[in-house]
Amino acid sequence: MFTAVATLQLVEAHKLALDDPIGKHLPGYPNKQVAAKVTVRHLLTHTGGTGDIFGPEFDQHRLQLREHRDYLKLYGRRGFTQEPGSRFEYSNYGFVLLGALIEGVTGGSYDDYVRDHVFRPAGMRSTGSLPEAVDVPDRAVGYMRPSPGGAWEPNTDTLPWRGTGAGGGYSTVGDLLRFAQALTSGRLLSKATLADATRPHQQQYGYGFDVQGQGRLGSYGHGGGAPGMNGELRVFPQLGYVVVSLSNLDPPAASELVEFFTLRMPDQ
Repeated sequence: MFTAVATLQLVEAHKLALDDPIGKHLPGYPNKQVAAKVTVRHLLTHTGGTGDIFGPEFDQHRLQLREHRDYLKLYGRRGFTQEPGSRFEYSNYGFVLLGALIEGVTGGSYDDYVRDHVFRPAGMRSTGSLPEAVDVPDRAVGYMRPSPGGAWEPNTDTLPWRGTGAGGGYSTVGDLLRFAQALTSGRLLSKATLADATRPHQQQYGYGFDVQGQGRLGSYGHGGGAPGMNGELRVFPQLGYVVVSLSNLDPPAASELVEFFTLRMPDQ
């Protein structure tokens, strides 16, 4: 969601356009067909056919993948997994590409941009993507259970070097609440852009936001998870609820709590 908001801020500032091909802002992108046909809109809606980042290649190069450009160097020669725009296919690599686009357009780092234009305006003081090698006070350790009934183990050896435009950072429940409040108040995006971003464009997905329910029970937000970590944020604009859950355990530990509450919350 942070990457989507940052991208849409640049669209509002006329530094990006939703239908710009990625090659316009990443002129050296290795695969010329992908550069010419995949657009910003495709990436935001997970319809670009750009594939994932996880698998044997990621495992092999995990600690060498330190910047967005490292991911582009490793995965940038790949072709499409589907014709761009044809259907929804969740793509973490697509959001790495958005991170790289933000850097290309602004001339700075993705982390600096989201810090200055998303986190600080929202009052988020405990959110970031510093590398695992940097000591972050109170940063949680994730615990995973590799086999059913087995012992819990730290997820240290599964972690990326640092977070990217596709996720992997850290936050708190309080900061995610502040993010939701800043969004709904118009401090991060215009209300018209937010409304467009949080309506379904492909299946139940907007521009970087998962959209659920209808009427008063309509909501938007996102969930995420990996070994030893799980989080979920849901915003119910008509009811005025923001539901946030974070866990340092395997999915669906946090998501189940959100589901439990939302099925029982007052609808008046």
